Amino acid sequence: MTPLDRWKGALCLITFWTFIAGCSAADTDITLDAKAAFNHRMQSLDLLIFVGLLSLTVLTIWLFKHHRVSWLHETGLAVIYGLIVGAIIRYAGTNKPLVHMQVEPQGEPIYTNKLPPDTLWFKYPVNQTNTTKLPEGIKTYAYVFRGQVYDIEENEIDLKATFDPEVFFNIILPPIIFYAGYSLKKKYFFRNLGAILTFAIVGTTLSAFLIGGLMYGCVKLMPNYLSSSFTFLDTLYFGALISPTDPLTILAIFNDLHVDVNLYALVLGESVLNDAVAIVLSGAIQNYGEHYSNSGEFETSAFLRSLSDFFSIFFLSLLIGAVMGCFTALLTKFTRVRDFPLLESALFVLMSYSTFLLAEATELTGVVAVLFCGICQAHYTYNNLTECSRQRTKQIFELLNFLAENFIFSYIGVSMFTFPKHHFDAGFIITAFICAALGRAVNVYPLSWLLNIKRKPKISSNFQHMLFFAGLRGAMSFALAIRNTVSDARQTMLTATSLIVIFTVIIQGGAANFLLNWLKIPVGVDDETEQLNNYHVHSDVEGGGRGKTRLASGADSNLDTPMDGNAATAVNGGAGRRRNSHEKAILARIWGNFDTKYMKPLLTHSRPTLLETLPVCCNPIARLLTTTQQLTQDGSEFRRVDSDSDICIDNETGNGLAQDGLGSGAGAGGRRNSINRVASEHGNVYI
Repeated sequence: MTPLDRWKGALCLITFWTFIAGCSAADTDITLDAKAAFNHRMQSLDLLIFVGLLSLTVLTIWLFKHHRVSWLHETGLAVIYGLIVGAIIRYAGTNKPLVHMQVEPQGEPIYTNKLPPDTLWFKYPVNQTNTTKLPEGIKTYAYVFRGQVYDIEENEIDLKATFDPEVFFNIILPPIIFYAGYSLKKKYFFRNLGAILTFAIVGTTLSAFLIGGLMYGCVKLMPNYLSSSFTFLDTLYFGALISPTDPLTILAIFNDLHVDVNLYALVLGESVLNDAVAIVLSGAIQNYGEHYSNSGEFETSAFLRSLSDFFSIFFLSLLIGAVMGCFTALLTKFTRVRDFPLLESALFVLMSYSTFLLAEATELTGVVAVLFCGICQAHYTYNNLTECSRQRTKQIFELLNFLAENFIFSYIGVSMFTFPKHHFDAGFIITAFICAALGRAVNVYPLSWLLNIKRKPKISSNFQHMLFFAGLRGAMSFALAIRNTVSDARQTMLTATSLIVIFTVIIQGGAANFLLNWLKIPVGVDDETEQLNNYHVHSDVEGGGRGKTRLASGADSNLDTPMDGNAATAVNGGAGRRRNSHEKAILARIWGNFDTKYMKPLLTHSRPTLLETLPVCCNPIARLLTTTQQLTQDGSEFRRVDSDSDICIDNETGNGLAQDGLGSGAGAGGRRNSINRVASEHGNVYI
C-alpha cells in the first residue's frame, strides 16, 4: 500500500467518525426542528379555523341580505359559529396531550416576589438515547410564564385556539376604535355633544360604581370559596369592564331602517366614547390597588390620586391623538406626498397606528388616543388627501374594522369551549346579568331626566327605552376581561362577561326590530332629515301661495301635509335663510367658530385663509402657513370634498363666511337637512 493510499484511508476514517459524532450531536436539533414544524402546523390549523369562520360568516351575511333577514347581525352569526366550532374542537377533536414535566426548586426558594418569575431556565441533558448511555452535554432552555395550571389534560389545539391578550389590544382593537372615529357622523355627534358626554362619561362612571358596589354585596353572600377570592377592587373592576356598550347590531339595524338621526347619534356617540372611558377607568382602579392603596381598603388620598390619574390619562391621551392627527394634516398639506397616492395612504395608516403605540409606550391609553386621532384625521387630513387616497383609506379601515370585529366575536364563541381558564359559577353569572341591567338603567333614565330639564327637543320615553335596550356588550368588555385571568376572581369575571356578550349580541340584537315597532320609533327617515321627537310638522297654505309651517305635539314626527314650492323652499333652507345658532350644542358652536377661522385654514387648503382671519400684524406668519392652492382657489373645491365642515358651525357665522352646501366625505352624508331649520325657529336647543 502506497503512502497515498494510507492517507486516503485515514482521511475516510476521520470523515466517518466525524459524521457519526455530528449525527449524534444533531439528534436534539432534529427533534427540535420536528417540534417546531409541528407547532407551525398547529398554528396554521388555528388560523385556518378562524379564517374559515370569517368566510362562513361572510357567506351567511350575503345569504341573509339576499333574503332580507334582519333579525340576526353578522356579529351574532360570528358568535354562533364560534360556539359551534369551539364545541367541535373540545368534544370531537383529536386529543393529543402535551408532555409535562414537574420541576420543583431544590432547597429553600430564594424567589420572594408576589408573582412567579417571567422565565425559567431549565437545564436538560441532551443526546441521551437510552438509559445506559450517559448524556453528552447539558443545554439550558428558557420557559416563559403562561399562567397557573388547572387542567393537566390540556391538548395542543386547546392552547393554539387561544391568543395572547396583547394581540387584542395591540392589533385587533386599534383599527376598530380608529374606524369609529374616522367614520363618525360628526354633524349629529356635535349637535348632541352634551347628551353624549353625559351618557358616556358620567353615565359610564355611575354604572361602573353601581355594578361594583352591588356585585360586592352579592358576592359576600355567596359561598366562601367565591367570596374569599373577591375584593371590592375586583368587583369595581368588573363594573368598569362591563359598563361600555358595543351596539353594533342595533346601529346596523338603525342604519338599514333609517331611524331618527338624533337617536342614532346618541347611541353611536355614547358607544364610541364609553369604550375610552371604561379603559381609563379600569386602569385607574388597577393603579389604586397596585400603587396607591396600602391596605386594599378605601383611602382618601389613594382615591384622589386615582381620580387624578383618570382625568390626566384621559385628557393627555386625547391630546396625543389630536396632535398626531393635526401633525398628519400638516404633513399632507405642506408636502407633495400627494403626488404618490400609495405613499400618501401608507403614511396616513402608519401615522394613525403610531398614535396608538405612542400613547401605550408613554403609559397613557392608546384607545383614547387613536379614537380622537381618527376624528381629527377625518376632519382635517381627509381634506388634504387625493381622491384615490380618500377612497383607499376609507375602504381599508372599513375592511379592517369588519374583519377585526367579526374575529373577536368568533373568538368569544370558540373560547367558551377551548379557553382553559373559564370558571363557571351560576350565582355570580346571574347576579352579573341583573347588576349589568341595573347599571345600564342608571346610566339612561336619571341622566335623561336631568338632560330634559334644558334640552329641546326632549329625549322622549321611547327613545330612553331604546337607549337602555341598546346597551349591548362587546369587544371592549371581552378584551378587558381576558387581559388578566390569573386569579379565580378574574376567571369568574371572564366567564360572566363572555356570557353577557353572547346573550346581548344574539338575543337583544335579534329583538331590536321588534322593539322599534313596539316603541313606535319612526323609521324610514332620510339620513339627513332630523325628525324631532314628539312634534309634527304641518303646512298651512295661506293666500298668495305662501306656506306657513308650524310644529305641534304628536306621537309621530313625519311631514303630514305636502307643501307647495315656496313652503318647501322655506323648510329646506332656501337662499337667504339662516340656521339658528341654538340648533347646535353650545360647546360645538364655540369650537365651530374657532375651527372655521383658524384650525381649518392652518391644517387644510380651506378658505378663508389665515391672511383673512388673523390680525394684520401676523401676516408674515400667516403667509408662511398659507399654500398657493388656498390663495388661488375660490373655496368651491374644498366645500365639495370637505368631510364634515357642516358638523358644528352655522351656515352664516359671525364673520360672514358662508358654510352651506358642503359635500360629504368620511362619515358625513351629502343630503341636506330638510326640517332642522323649521325646528330651530322654534327655539330648539341641543345639549
